[in-house]
Amino acid sequence: MDINKTQNGDKTVFVLSGRLDTITAPKLEAVLIPEFDTAMDVELDFAGLAYVSSAGLRVLMKGLNTADAKGASMSVSNASEEIMEVFEMTGFSDILTIV
Repeated sequence: MDINKTQNGDKTVFVLSGRLDTITAPKLEAVLIPEFDTAMDVELDFAGLAYVSSAGLRVLMKGLNTADAKGASMSVSNASEEIMEVFEMTGFSDILTIV
């Protein structure tokens, strides 16, 4: 999985491509969680993401919890139909901000 970080005004955007799975989830966690030390708005752009496993969902939940604890926000954009199905089946569509 590739992760590219950009700034869009006050928003940090992580553009992800590839697969978010057991092997790559720690890589996302290593950049996402510390970002909330300074960022108040983080967007995860899933346009290039092909797959999300339960390990990826765990990192998203940890990101949400960290954002809430710091008074920040986290959103997901450009999720494919397949990833949206995973979010809907797991209830993540109810807790994630999906734009």
